[in-house]
Amino acid sequence: MKTRAVQHGGKWGKAVVIGGGYAGLVTARVLADHFSEVVILEQDPMDEHTGTRPHVPQGYHAHAMLAKGAEVLEKYFPGLRAELQDIGAPVFDYGEHISFLLPAGFAPRQRTGVEVQTFTRDELERRLRGKVLALPEVTLLPSTRCDGLRMAGPGTVDRVQYRTEGAEQPTELAADLVVNTSGRASALDNWLTEMGLPVPEKRVVKAKITYTSMNFDRSEKSTPDFNVAYQMTFAPHTPRGGVLLAVERSRWTCSLFGFEDQLPPTENSAYLDFAKSLNNPHLAEQIEGRSGQEATYRYTNVNNQWRLYHKMKAWPDRLIAIGDAVCVFNPVYGQGLTVAAMEADLLHRTLGKHRALGTGLDGLSRGFQRAVARIVLTPWTLSSNSDLMWNPDRRPVMARIAHWYNKHLFEVSVRDARVWSRFARVANMVAAPTVLFHPAVVAKVMSQALTSRSRRTRPRI
Repeated sequence: MKTRAVQHGGKWGKAVVIGGGYAGLVTARVLADHFSEVVILEQDPMDEHTGTRPHVPQGYHAHAMLAKGAEVLEKYFPGLRAELQDIGAPVFDYGEHISFLLPAGFAPRQRTGVEVQTFTRDELERRLRGKVLALPEVTLLPSTRCDGLRMAGPGTVDRVQYRTEGAEQPTELAADLVVNTSGRASALDNWLTEMGLPVPEKRVVKAKITYTSMNFDRSEKSTPDFNVAYQMTFAPHTPRGGVLLAVERSRWTCSLFGFEDQLPPTENSAYLDFAKSLNNPHLAEQIEGRSGQEATYRYTNVNNQWRLYHKMKAWPDRLIAIGDAVCVFNPVYGQGLTVAAMEADLLHRTLGKHRALGTGLDGLSRGFQRAVARIVLTPWTLSSNSDLMWNPDRRPVMARIAHWYNKHLFEVSVRDARVWSRFARVANMVAAPTVLFHPAVVAKVMSQALTSRSRRTRPRI
């Protein structure tokens, strides 16, 4: 039996968000425009000042908010970029202020027109949380674990069952819409199974990358001409990499990463030695000159994972999933924060359309999950194809073709700033990958491939 959500003053009644991390906060902000009440259930202890939480192990590591993600955040949190900049989180051009070591050499240090900002996830979430909890529609229930979902009738979720810390019995909370943003450890598959709904098998591509990260003070004696120094990994010959980000309060965040047995160490001197083994010298230079540092953290659970909810014919009404609860990307590509923001923006537009048409919430969820899949498809393809190339036993034809094209595209990019600018726009999700297949770019890539082949086959004298 379908239930009709009651609208008050043009808004629906109550939305429940499962998960109070980054995706949950951005989603709650969007929902506050459409619901009279938004309740966030978060399993960790939390208030507006809380930093990185126990259930977000990746929170200690380097994060990149791509240009598209920053654009979406500024739409819902106007002034956020300037607020972060005021405490030292720099805003800069992707080409001019990044020392980016590609497999073929350093990228051109020229303007791309793509502006990015670097900061810690800790600071970003704290700022977002303060703004979201200040909204009169939003209530946070910390130390609260969601135990499952309940349906009013066939195919319609209308209640969340949760348990607060120390409570012996669970509590049920009625909801007009439930949004699961509980991350990579989401139990949504189990909850759907408990309701008798078949769940498609998820796609998993193992990244086999380990990260070791620290924050440390920027030396007053050093005034580098970059805000990011980066060496990318690239199968099969570059198994080590790292990224150094200028972040708020005059610090660097450094994440070193390695494939399979190339484990970045946590001990200080060995950490520096690993950085010195990279071909981008800027990481080791700044680590060696540090005057103070914070704790060092290691992170290994980085597999790409896509839960194919869009394929569920029995996906229930009044339930949607967003962020890592749907798709987890290898963080080396910096896509996760931006994709979650785009999905929240999609939710805002979808709810707005249903309100304008007066069609209510029934029938919204399944179409929304299909639209989420369309957002996910491009970043998933880019990241998973690259990671598949580390596996000698499983290299699909399309992944091999993409890898071949990227290899020669990078060889062109180190000499051609216009091609590099195209790549920067695609990497920051402000342009479709098709711009890298413009006839002029394809011609340059093919010419480079022929030149490279000629060099390899030229007889030695």
